[in-house]
Order: sequence, then C-alpha cells, then structure tokens
Amino acid sequence: MVKHRLTRAPKIGYAHAVLGLTVLTTAFGSHAAQAATADTASVKAPAAQVITDETYTKTHTVKAHTVKARVTAAQVLTLAARQIGTREDASGGGTKFQKWYMNSPRATETVRRDGGSKAEYRNAAWCAMFVSWVGEQTGARSTVGWDAYTVTYAKWFKNNKRWGNTPKPGAVVYYAWDGSKSLDDIDHVGFVVKDNHNGTITTIEGNTGNGEVEKRVRPKSQVVGYGYPEYAS
Repeated sequence: MVKHRLTRAPKIGYAHAVLGLTVLTTAFGSHAAQAATADTASVKAPAAQVITDETYTKTHTVKAHTVKARVTAAQVLTLAARQIGTREDASGGGTKFQKWYMNSPRATETVRRDGGSKAEYRNAAWCAMFVSWVGEQTGARSTVGWDAYTVTYAKWFKNNKRWGNTPKPGAVVYYAWDGSKSLDDIDHVGFVVKDNHNGTITTIEGNTGNGEVEKRVRPKSQVVGYGYPEYAS
C-alpha cells in the first residue's frame, strides 16, 4: 500500500473563503508565465530540473538553492488560487492532481519507495499531490518538490536546509492535527498565503474540507514547520 499521510482537514472552527485572484502582469519566462496565467494540461519542467528518487529521497544532495530561481511566490500562489473549488469525486479521486501524479515519473519512484501501485494514486489522499502539481505547472518543481507522502516531502525540505518555523508567502506548510512538532506525525500540507499575526495563517490547500481545494485560516499551533522553496524576487 503506497503511503499518503493525510487525515482530511477539520471542517469547523476556521474561516475559509474564495481568494481574490491577482492577474500577473509580468511574464517570467514562457513556461512559468503560461502555467501561472492559464490552467492548462501538465507542462514538463526543463530537464535540468528533474529530481530523481536517488537524490530526492535517499542522499538528499539536491539543494534547492543550486537551481537559479525563476518563479515568484506570487506566481505559485496565483495558480494555486485558480484551483479553489476543484473537488474530488465520490471515490475520493478524479482530480487532475491525482491523474497527473499517477502518470508522472515521480509516481514510479515513490511506488518503488513506498510500495503499492501507481493506480492507487488515482483515489489516494491528494494534498501533497496538489502542492506538487502547482510546482510542476509553474516550472518550480526543483524548488517546490514533488511527492505524495507528506512526511517524506517535509524531510526533503529539512535535509536541504530549507526548513523553519516562520510562515512566509509561498512556503509549504505542514500540519499535525494533534499539535505534534515531529515530522513523522505530519498529516497535511498546503501553501502559506500570509501570516495573519494573530496566531493564525491563511493558506491554500488541496483535499481539505469536503475534499476540495480551499482557502483556509489555521492556527499556528497545528503547524509542524514550513518548507521554503527558493523563489525569484
């Protein structure tokens, strides 16, 4: 059985609303600009950005800062926000995020690592697949990363020394619903939109609420930590 660590986010206690979209006015390379301004089919990242299983999950030698940043946090968040309202089907699957991951080279690698089959991703918990899809579509895969297992995903950031406790726009946020600060207890993942400076953060997350992409407000007490992609200024 492949690993997809996630218990769906609580439905009550936190506000959530549709995020107002910001229209990008600056093209940041044709690949990134097309992905951030149009929700199209999956676009392959440049070959130099492909991260193999050996470097991604075993040696952890791929450093996010070794790849020149080409994509901004605003571009990533804009594309993430365009997905708000996307919902899974009655089987817990059917999203483009799951379909993309199932057919990606990464699925072959994570099945080899975690077991199971690629077909299982079709209806698997998809919060990490959502984050990975956004990274892929914007051309930021090498710095946003890609995985279906939240625990390993978080450890990749930490092993690459891009992990911390400060919420920043575009950071990848990892939660443990019981308040644990152990990476091994991570349940869920999303993107930080902003720090509200009142003990909460605003986020965009997949597979939350009723199995949708939603904008949420969450208490920092449930945050295990943050992964920091290296974005362009």
